[in-house]
Amino acid sequence: MKNWIKLSLLALVAIAVAELYLQRGRRISKVPAGAAAPAFTLPDTSGRHVSLESLKGKVVAVNFWATWCGPCQDEIPDLAKVYSAHKSKCFEMLGVAEESGVRDEVVAAAQKLGVNYPVLLDDDGKAGDAFKIPGYPRTFLIDVDGRIRKVFEGAVEREDLEKALTPLLAETPASCPRA
Repeated sequence: MKNWIKLSLLALVAIAVAELYLQRGRRISKVPAGAAAPAFTLPDTSGRHVSLESLKGKVVAVNFWATWCGPCQDEIPDLAKVYSAHKSKCFEMLGVAEESGVRDEVVAAAQKLGVNYPVLLDDDGKAGDAFKIPGYPRTFLIDVDGRIRKVFEGAVEREDLEKALTPLLAETPASCPRA
């Protein structure tokens, strides 16, 4: 066998082993649907701190993403449409940027992608660790009581998010607008 073929195979094996090692060390288990959503407080891109606890009483979609993640970039237009359609109905969406560089890089990516909902910066990955995120994107639908009701692994399409969101919005307090 030629040396370049041997080196290529060796490189592929090394990459596969490294990936398995890194995944093994990161957030292996999942936070199940029905569990209480882990609490977090993170700065948004303006420096204002946002806590998940402060949003109790609303349905919240928490989307973990990264600026370099292709599937994340693909799903953001659908997330933005869902947010626009429901933001006045006791609904909040939070984009939690991880592994994405400094604030200015996240802001530039969010603007380029058309993000119209709050983007939070999880620079140290603590919120992602609490939610046991094994990869991006990952979206959690959280009910008015702060319980995880649906987990989308990978990119979520608008229709699927709307289908899961509709019954949760129907459970919001009577003081919330429904139309």
